[in-house]
Amino acid sequence: MRSSVLIQKALKIRDDSIDSVLPDVTLPDPLPQNVQGIPDTILNPEELQITGYDTLQLVQKLASRELSCESVTKAFLKRAALAQKTVNCITELLPDHAIERAKYLDSLPHPTGPLHGLPISIKEQFGFEGKINNNAFVVNCDRQQIPACTLNTVLEDRCGAIIFARTSQPQSVMHLETNNNIYGRTVNPFNQNLTAGGSSGGEGALVGFHGSPLGVGGDIGGSIRVPAANCGIYGFKPTPFRVGNPGGMGLIVGQEGIIGCIGPLAPSLSGIELFMKAYLGTEPWIKESYLTPLPWRPIQLPKKLKIGVMWSDGIVKPHPPIIRALSFLVTALKSNPAFEIVDWKPIDHDKCWDITCALYWEDGGRRLQEVLKSGNEEPLELTKWLLEQPTMKLRTLQEVWALKAARNSYRAMYNQHWLNTGKEDSHPVDAILSPVGPGCAPPHDQSKYWNYTSQWNLLEYPSISFPVTKVDPSLDVRDDSYRPISKADKFNYGLYPGPEAYKDAPVSLQLITRRYEDEKCIEILKQIEAATHHLRN
Repeated sequence: MRSSVLIQKALKIRDDSIDSVLPDVTLPDPLPQNVQGIPDTILNPEELQITGYDTLQLVQKLASRELSCESVTKAFLKRAALAQKTVNCITELLPDHAIERAKYLDSLPHPTGPLHGLPISIKEQFGFEGKINNNAFVVNCDRQQIPACTLNTVLEDRCGAIIFARTSQPQSVMHLETNNNIYGRTVNPFNQNLTAGGSSGGEGALVGFHGSPLGVGGDIGGSIRVPAANCGIYGFKPTPFRVGNPGGMGLIVGQEGIIGCIGPLAPSLSGIELFMKAYLGTEPWIKESYLTPLPWRPIQLPKKLKIGVMWSDGIVKPHPPIIRALSFLVTALKSNPAFEIVDWKPIDHDKCWDITCALYWEDGGRRLQEVLKSGNEEPLELTKWLLEQPTMKLRTLQEVWALKAARNSYRAMYNQHWLNTGKEDSHPVDAILSPVGPGCAPPHDQSKYWNYTSQWNLLEYPSISFPVTKVDPSLDVRDDSYRPISKADKFNYGLYPGPEAYKDAPVSLQLITRRYEDEKCIEILKQIEAATHHLRN
């Protein structure tokens, strides 16, 4: 009974916040599979124009006072409310806070901070002062966040932004899909039969719907890059300890076997860079001493970029749309003298997953089970799948030490593997081009292969997912002659009956650089996009 009361309390807070912004709206019933056209029938021309601007354009127009902070904030509040009604991505809008702050910023004689007046959405996990912070667990539905998460403080007080929305995440905050027993399932704005991704799935869906010009999520195994890829936007996982988050919630405080990262999701690459420059420009390491004292640096790239292409991780072969996107970029870059393209040979990626998964759950999932039980909460399908992983067991202290030693050995081995790509020409690859996952956004409850993203979390390499194209029914036909090479490969192959099941789905890829080469990662993607722009439009 108490669980039901707690859930209803959280839902009322969310629904009241939505109704205060968009009280009377008539939507198609049933909703179309692709809901991206619905804003055109609900929003007025000014709201459509404002929410259609790129992030960098918005910041420039706000700084020049061409647009008021209040008008921009109200437009995104309305579009975010519409996103909730179509894809279920919001845990709470913050209209009172956001509009009051917008009016204050408009009253100032000069813009304040590099993100002056920019509406920003945040994953619910980061908390907000005085607001319920349930972290997707029923038992937490009456717990308030006091004081504010420091990330929010930096974004507003130091950068000049306006936090206007909090977004959904999955049970355990450890799924590559967003679904929980409080708010339900978040769906993909391009195809409601597919997942928006997780764990920052609310952010992915909201930004992908153009309901937010910039979102902030967390990534410990793909939780920024996967929802960004699924929803056709950009998502960046920095090197650990470049972006901080004291005050944010985690299931297991002190779990440091694999370090979670905080990073941006945006409709464009310029929005990603804008966030990183703005945040690091505040020198957050002064107050958060565990952060690396490293500002965003200008980068001089080699005259010729050497890109390694990972067509497959050797365990699960990607679906036809992913292979086509890779082939498209490789063909285009090979014809450009500014690039050298080589194949990347993956090494022991299955071993990496075993180490990674074990380090996520050093206690064998005991803490997760305790929290679920305390809220009388049933584990969802993907939570059950996690708890059934072969590496999921309670470990002794000595066994945890051994895991971390294996992690360190794997990192050293992979680093040498990277350096070995320069044996013949003294030029190791500058970056790896890779799938984000073995397919586009999967059907619901089927996101069970993390290796294409979690690989880089263990190695602590920065990586960014970016859109390339969309599924094409005439080009992305299923290969019925293919014979799977592993149990996981067979499962993944079965998820692709053909392109019709993935109608309108974005097709994205991922770029990876070495540790602390965050700036290089962004700069190389700029060069790739500049070199292929004329072919993609």
